Amino acid sequence: MKKSQSLNYVGNLSQLGGSRHYVLEEGWGRGMRAVDISTGSGLQYTVLPDRGLDISLASFRGTNLVYLTPNGETHPSYYEPQGTGWLHTFAGGLLTTCGLTHFGSPCSHNGEELGLHGRYSTIPVKRFSDLSGWDNDTYYVKIRGTAEEGSLFGRKIRLEREISSALGQNYIRVLDTISNFGNSESPYTILYHMNFGYPFLSEDAGLIIDPVETKPRDPDAVPGLNDFRRFIKPQETYREQVFFHTMKADQDGYARVILGNKTAGLEAELKFRVESLPYLTQWKMMGYGEYVLGLEPGNVPCKARNVLDQEKILPVLQPGEAMTNELILTISAF
Repeated sequence: MKKSQSLNYVGNLSQLGGSRHYVLEEGWGRGMRAVDISTGSGLQYTVLPDRGLDISLASFRGTNLVYLTPNGETHPSYYEPQGTGWLHTFAGGLLTTCGLTHFGSPCSHNGEELGLHGRYSTIPVKRFSDLSGWDNDTYYVKIRGTAEEGSLFGRKIRLEREISSALGQNYIRVLDTISNFGNSESPYTILYHMNFGYPFLSEDAGLIIDPVETKPRDPDAVPGLNDFRRFIKPQETYREQVFFHTMKADQDGYARVILGNKTAGLEAELKFRVESLPYLTQWKMMGYGEYVLGLEPGNVPCKARNVLDQEKILPVLQPGEAMTNELILTISAF
């Protein structure tokens, strides 16, 4: 329908979809801002401004899409930066961003102690705005905000994020611009940690992926090299398997990965630009209560910063330099 026709049917645009802002009042999430977004045609998801505009809950036509840890949505004030303390505030969810100057295992690099997966997901955005509105006959739900990771005498990295969807369509577009607003070069590593869970993820699910190359992270992943596209029922004992995929671009410059579930009748297509995000880390965990598939585009493989430096593949941003990343997740029924 055209805009004028649509508005003839409703007294309030919320009948069709849009955004709903509120503050969480319970448990670990108490005091944290949240925005529920509905496209009006089945896709619903929750954006957290106080966690870098990451995305927690997500569902399609009533079917949950994501894995949530026991923590759930957790206020960033509980963040523990040392070692693996990051896990105590990791909610999982549709998107947890890792970086911006380090992700991967805890390490020491040039005298700096770095905890698991970096600080980004615990940084509240500023200049937060809801820019939803009509563009001709399409209504776009559009959220923006800016997160800055910096310190006195330290590095200064800024991420400006826009998350958008269109009413009547079932996609989420994440557009990030990352820049160095300091006076010296800075490491720049980013990982888009997307976490899919039951019932969308089950033994009936399958992964469609065509990488240039796939490498196991460690010996635990070697036995799964021939089965990373398939999934099994939850296991009482299971050691996580992690694979590093080097992706290839289609004629439009995108890599595409599809997770489908024949029983649920759903599939999710994730596409991202290979020029800026050439790698996909796959995290496969099939344990009791820890049943999750991570599909994680990144600008480098998921390795600690000291390892990236030793391998001479550590990216840096010069003062004033900026990079742009685009990811689009589309959910469809079949």
